This record gives sequence, C-alpha cells and structure tokens, in this order.
Amino acid sequence: MLQSLLGTLADIDFEYERECDNINCRTMDVNLKIRLLEKLKQHHRQRREPYLQQLAILQERIRRVC
Repeated sequence: MLQSLLGTLADIDFEYERECDNINCRTMDVNLKIRLLEKLKQHHRQRREPYLQQLAILQERIRRVC
C-alpha cells in the first residue's frame, strides 16, 4: 500500500510539473499565466491531500507495529 500511495503522489507531481511547463512555455499575458499557475497549484494540492492523509495514517500504523 505504501508503494501504491507513493507512486500515485509521484504521478500527480509529474503531471503538475508537466502542466506548469506547458503554461510557462506558452506566449500569453504574464498576469494570465500567473493566475493559471496559481489555479494549477491549488488543484495540485487538492489532488494530493487525500493521499497524504492516507500516507500519514499508514505511517502511524507502521510506527505502532515497530
């Protein structure tokens, strides 16, 4: 389960970085670019949050066993 959670987080992070690069490479108004990147960052955090919570729960279970 740990590997699955970490893999999912890595996939989410990779997709986020790819989208940031796509936005940064576009020719557009700087203010629009900033807004798009901020919205993307917020979405990235929201997508990661449930997996981070699951990871914290799993880490606590592992600590209890050890």
